[in-house]
Amino acid sequence: MNDRLAAEVELLWDDFHQTVNMTSEELRTWLLTEASGETAMPADPGMDLPELGKHVVRILGKRKVDLTSDDVTTMRQVVEYVQERLEKQPEEGASDDGWRRDLMTVGHDPLRPDSISML
Repeated sequence: MNDRLAAEVELLWDDFHQTVNMTSEELRTWLLTEASGETAMPADPGMDLPELGKHVVRILGKRKVDLTSDDVTTMRQVVEYVQERLEKQPEEGASDDGWRRDLMTVGHDPLRPDSISML
């Protein structure tokens, strides 16, 4: 990896981990709950879970030196997606349930105090 790319990945790593404010276990549980449509964990581990969310869970379990090019692409997608969704926050008083669920599917809970929307 050249120095420029290494510096870019370093910045992206920081942005990604600031953007994704849920742990891998919290995200995994959320994805399984959402897929089941219930509040309990589903029994079927092969449920159709969002691919992007599953990839975020895998990245959260990695060290920076273990990232693949697919991981770097996913990290960029997640940071951009969250930034775009935060810019389209529902107006005060409007229901934000679907908006929040979309963000949580990639590991960002906008209601947490550490949300980048609060910074």
